[in-house]
Amino acid sequence: MMDNGPFHSGELAVQERLGVREEIGPWASKVVRPFLPDQHRAFYGQLPFLVAAARDQQGRPWATLLTGPPGFTRTPDSRHLLIDARPLPGDALEGQLVPGVELGLLGIELATRRRNRVNGRIEGVGAQGLLLEVGQAFGNCPQNIREREWQWAAPAAEPPSAVRSPILTERMRARISAADTFFIASGHRGEGEAAAYGMDASHRGGSSGFVRVEGESRLVFPDYAGNNHFNTIGNLVADARAGLLFLDFERGGMLQLTGRTAIDWDSPALAEHPGARRLVIFELDSAVELPGVLPIRWTSRDSSVRSLRIVDKRRESRDVVSFTLAAGEGGVLPEFEPGQHLPIELEIPALRERVRRTYSLSNAPGEGVYRITVKREPLGVASRFLHDQVDVGARVSAGTPAGDFVLAPGSRPVVLVSAGVGVTPMVGMLRDLVARKDERSVLFVHAARDGEHHALGHEVRALAEARESITSHVVYSRAAAGEEHGRPSDHAGRLDAERLAALMPGTDVDVYLCGPVSFMTEIRAGLEARGVSPERIHSEQFGPRG
Repeated sequence: MMDNGPFHSGELAVQERLGVREEIGPWASKVVRPFLPDQHRAFYGQLPFLVAAARDQQGRPWATLLTGPPGFTRTPDSRHLLIDARPLPGDALEGQLVPGVELGLLGIELATRRRNRVNGRIEGVGAQGLLLEVGQAFGNCPQNIREREWQWAAPAAEPPSAVRSPILTERMRARISAADTFFIASGHRGEGEAAAYGMDASHRGGSSGFVRVEGESRLVFPDYAGNNHFNTIGNLVADARAGLLFLDFERGGMLQLTGRTAIDWDSPALAEHPGARRLVIFELDSAVELPGVLPIRWTSRDSSVRSLRIVDKRRESRDVVSFTLAAGEGGVLPEFEPGQHLPIELEIPALRERVRRTYSLSNAPGEGVYRITVKREPLGVASRFLHDQVDVGARVSAGTPAGDFVLAPGSRPVVLVSAGVGVTPMVGMLRDLVARKDERSVLFVHAARDGEHHALGHEVRALAEARESITSHVVYSRAAAGEEHGRPSDHAGRLDAERLAALMPGTDVDVYLCGPVSFMTEIRAGLEARGVSPERIHSEQFGPRG
């Protein structure tokens, strides 16, 4: 087999079809790694559940949940995961996870929207659990995740027996029609051996009802913009079989489906799913329903949603606008940490359901308001609505700020590095450091296309001019230094690790990165190669948010 990096033929075919192969190729192997970095090892160790994907003896893919107290998943080394759990009685994968079986795992923390994927092969099964040899590990964009808190709950002493059906019963159809979240199992195995082969477990989310039920055996669901790897879609192009898992979050039930898929790339039906880039049609082969079997229950954060009033709307660059939000009826907004994000809900005319998006907060705590800074995406349902139709005085619904991409305490110099609209949480961090009169030195480095597309630059310059301990540096990729619209850049060209390292006050620093995945991956790898400890490099990734 030719060395295609971390991707197999199906993934490559989709990347070529959609014109992103050239963009992804140079950096993909730095993102998809054959081991678990330390931060991923720590992440898996704190989770109470994993989503697992595997095949049964008939070769059909299924998705399920493996659960246990935090710590039930351990990493004896960076190449192995030890999972002290098994599929529950009646599960479609009961008895199927044996040595040699390919297994895909998704670690996901719904409350913080963090997620990480790993796949490999089961090396052993014993008293301590399943031992997985890692084939690939990589992070995912935290998009379309409904935030939920979990808690332990003892399942019924004698939960109802599993229901197996060749069709979707009325109860199953109702569960699917109300869902805002499901998980999908897919995979591909070609000839020979390659790290890109195996199973994947992935998350899919949207507004309640985003999965359309068409009869007793057919589902249609949208595929939104992501990280352009096209792992799941690529799997389905190479092997159309898939497994779906719908959870009853309130009562601890699972609905497992397995079947075959087809991709609708561009038919008129796509217009019925705002923001979708393509549709997936799923034809059911078999269903397994397990009511009330899980020892975990989840509570949606919808209960904390409140009405906020837009008190200011300000253009920051050619395609970026800031919105300042205050409590709708006066009162006090919940506080947040600099760098966190704000989930919002929009009622867009002609759409049946509210549109949910998450935007980083670009202001500092203690200001009594929230500010989100939004880039207008050409195909974005939410961003176009905010830019074109939402003005001062309008109301939007918002949840509680969340996220763990926040400033760490300490005395080391702080290096804030961003590209494009990734500047938004960095400005919030900078404003907080200034407001608290933090004595750490700060280097603020931002990369933009040109002055027209440089958001919040005036704010950063003013903060830097007010404090000797703050240094600001700007790089424009498509304009000569100092020439664009009166917004000077310090350099023209690309911001890379070599240029950044030359600006930094040494390697004993705390670095914060936010921007496109390719940008952050290249910067991180370059800084680590130059001696910056991986534990000192913090990052937040994003994709097109629509």
